[in-house]
Amino acid sequence: MTKADAPGKRETAYWAVIPAAGSGNRMGAAIPKQYLQLAGKTVLEWSLALFDAHPLISGVVVALPGRDEHWARLAPVLERPPVTVAGGAARHLSVLNALRRLGETARPDDWVLVHDAARPCLSRTDLDRLIAMLQDHPAGGLLGVPVADTLKRVDARGDVTETLARDGVWRALTPQMFRLGLLTQALETAVAAGVSVTDEAGAMERAGHAVRMVEGRADNIKITTAGDLALAEVFLRERREQEEEP
Repeated sequence: MTKADAPGKRETAYWAVIPAAGSGNRMGAAIPKQYLQLAGKTVLEWSLALFDAHPLISGVVVALPGRDEHWARLAPVLERPPVTVAGGAARHLSVLNALRRLGETARPDDWVLVHDAARPCLSRTDLDRLIAMLQDHPAGGLLGVPVADTLKRVDARGDVTETLARDGVWRALTPQMFRLGLLTQALETAVAAGVSVTDEAGAMERAGHAVRMVEGRADNIKITTAGDLALAEVFLRERREQEEEP
């Protein structure tokens, strides 16, 4: 699971966790959205590849559904096959299972980067920036983008009840990068209290940790609908064409 450690004291390591146990019901597809085809690969392969190729990432843990016939057939072409663990009934439970597995070999002060399986458009530039900005932070942080649209609150009928100030409001993206020990403890505490957190930053905030926001690219979208899949293909195609330019 790990890269070979150099002789002497080991430096702080970086690990990736990919929660991929969701069913993606809103896609309306016959298979989970992480296994849908996107620009020649599955969505999950795109999400995994960047971490597999990054020189700082020591290993990857993927949380899968209990009965996932698609993973065995996928056989991703990766330099280091990921470790797999059983996912939970909710995203934060899948992440916690992966963190517990990491805790068997990694150190509490190691970094863990949690990335949505359905975010295939993460750029290497954003990943490098996140690591560089947080490597000396005591707890960690996440990628995000400032909200540009006007925000409205509506009632159950769909009528607007309030226009919200967008100053200082950001959209949370992934990866979210935190110290392994602190994040594990924050999620364990939330689960024990019966609190369902929607992202790792929320668990860390609840535990009283300062969380740093790092600006990322707006094209780091999450695949939720068929329209998102088409948009992601455009983004990936444009990026590939830019990389091929002389």
